[in-house]
Amino acid sequence: MEEVNNVTEFIFWGLSQNPEVEEVCFVVFSFFYMVILLGNLLIMLTVCSGNLFKSPMYFFLNFLSFVDICYSSVTAPKMIIDLLVKKKTISYVGCMLQLFGVHFFGCTEIFILTVMAYDRYVAICKPLHYMTIMDRERCNKMLLGTWISGFLHSIIQVALVVQLPFCGPNEIDHYFCDVHPVLKLACTDTYIVGVVVTANSGTIALGSFVILLISYTVILMSLRKQSSEGRRKALSTCGSHIAVVIIFFGPCTFMYMRPDTTFSEDKMVAIFYTIITPMLNPLIYTLRNAEVKNAMRKLWARKVSWETTGK
Repeated sequence: MEEVNNVTEFIFWGLSQNPEVEEVCFVVFSFFYMVILLGNLLIMLTVCSGNLFKSPMYFFLNFLSFVDICYSSVTAPKMIIDLLVKKKTISYVGCMLQLFGVHFFGCTEIFILTVMAYDRYVAICKPLHYMTIMDRERCNKMLLGTWISGFLHSIIQVALVVQLPFCGPNEIDHYFCDVHPVLKLACTDTYIVGVVVTANSGTIALGSFVILLISYTVILMSLRKQSSEGRRKALSTCGSHIAVVIIFFGPCTFMYMRPDTTFSEDKMVAIFYTIITPMLNPLIYTLRNAEVKNAMRKLWARKVSWETTGK
């Protein structure tokens, strides 16, 4: 007998079934999402108005902030609204679009972080050839490559899921549509699909993480030849990148480098890479980067001067 997809919507269990906990979470995550929007918009405004866009590092940082806003916006607004309602539903089409968005922007962020590590490698290990290697044309091509790679990855994930039949139940033990929780609801054997999903996501997450570890190891080893001032500046910049990489890739590797299984801790782990990392990125890059802080001071001084003089 042919199995038919008769599920038109899914129901989320959400972060908690306790109304009091949900009220606290609503306040906390509303604040977090506001910080994500304001912090990353401030980074983008500073880079664009502070004449930092010409530098490859800030060129990629600008787009990292943009991706962070898009990435968190795929899940956070829906999650925040659901904290106020008893029945947390999403249409089948909406679920597939959310799944696409999570993997598209998440994978794009992974590749942008990888490109930023390569940029730091060239800047520190090959400083004399930096502007030749990291010219604007190459930066544009690398950025385009991150978007195309993210698109291809997410298309594969969605294509694997949409061809599965869903005939009930339709309750997802999560706060957004991700591959593993959705696969559990399919009324057919999903072993092969689960293996392909794990190979696809896991290879990208672990492979990029290994590349990043190798590149930063090479960078740190090369710093021994630098002056004390050069080491200090390089460590300050690289320290920001390494902090972001650990916070983002740790949870991602836990989620996607494993068989098609789900754990009760998955929701808490997912919060790190969908909410916490996009929120911390502006703070990490701002607090540890003197050039960004100086550009922000100039931007603020310009704003105060304009308000005072009207010019």
